[in-house]
Amino acid sequence: MDETGKLKRALIDATAGAISGGISRSVTSPLDVIKIRFQVQLEPTSSWAFPRGDFYRPSKYTGILQATKDIFREEGLKGFWRGNVPALLMVMPYTAIQFPVLHLVKTVASGSSKSEDHMHLSAYLSYVSGALAGCAATVGSYPFDLLRTILASQGEPKVYKNMRSAFMDIVQRRGIRGLYAGLTPTLIEIIPYAGLQFGTYDTFKRWSMAWNTWREGDEDGDVSLSSFQLFLCGLASGSSAKAICHPLDVVKKRFQIEGLRRHPKYGEMVEGGAYRNMNDALRQILGREGWAGLYKGIYPSIIKAAPAGAVTFVAYEYFSDWFASLLP
Repeated sequence: MDETGKLKRALIDATAGAISGGISRSVTSPLDVIKIRFQVQLEPTSSWAFPRGDFYRPSKYTGILQATKDIFREEGLKGFWRGNVPALLMVMPYTAIQFPVLHLVKTVASGSSKSEDHMHLSAYLSYVSGALAGCAATVGSYPFDLLRTILASQGEPKVYKNMRSAFMDIVQRRGIRGLYAGLTPTLIEIIPYAGLQFGTYDTFKRWSMAWNTWREGDEDGDVSLSSFQLFLCGLASGSSAKAICHPLDVVKKRFQIEGLRRHPKYGEMVEGGAYRNMNDALRQILGREGWAGLYKGIYPSIIKAAPAGAVTFVAYEYFSDWFASLLP
């Protein structure tokens, strides 16, 4: 492929990735807000969820339905899209970086820039390609991820009125480095998460194509996947990746809000310097909150991950093909 062709492919991947990421994030924002509220809540969600009696106050949120009712009653419908602007500013460049890098890595690995040739990569190379793409996208968009978490975790009354006030407070309290608080556990999380998401997506696509070939009984026929099949592949890959990597996401959220102000009615705040490193955070969460602490927010996370993965992949495939047909 010549330089013009490579530039065209990168532009298509970046644009389709940004659009698909924006659509997915907006659609699943309510579940993301609920998930974050659980993850940053130090108090246990039920009496059996912790091994020690360190907590004496009840938790703000105890279940998905209860959290949904409370957020709607206290913050209205807009509460479910709290932090969505920085989330969009995060996810659109994230996916705009992720898909071109993924295509580039697969091109290098397969020796071909054609998407159909990428399907013949081994499962191992699919996982590695996804992990590398996820790391590149994470570093490029991380400050917006941090701001999204902080704004989504606060309720009413607000501590931060908008993204700018949160940004200024972080810089004043932590310095510029504070915008990358929690980056290490995020990268450690994104390697298996992105690897699993893209690796399993490719695997499910191969299985679906083999199924289509068997069903049609014509190995030389058209084995392209329907939108519904792509949806199912994205659904399965997003769910499995999130289920495995959720504890690391909890740790990341704790680092992101560490030392930042939090209204008392939403529970105990994470004190500055509470965790020395990721291992210490895991140990403390296990010690104070039990295994359930590492899986706070797992239900809305799984419920969100399935449609988020499905919408992202379907929208990307659709817009990628559409832009390719428009550009000469």
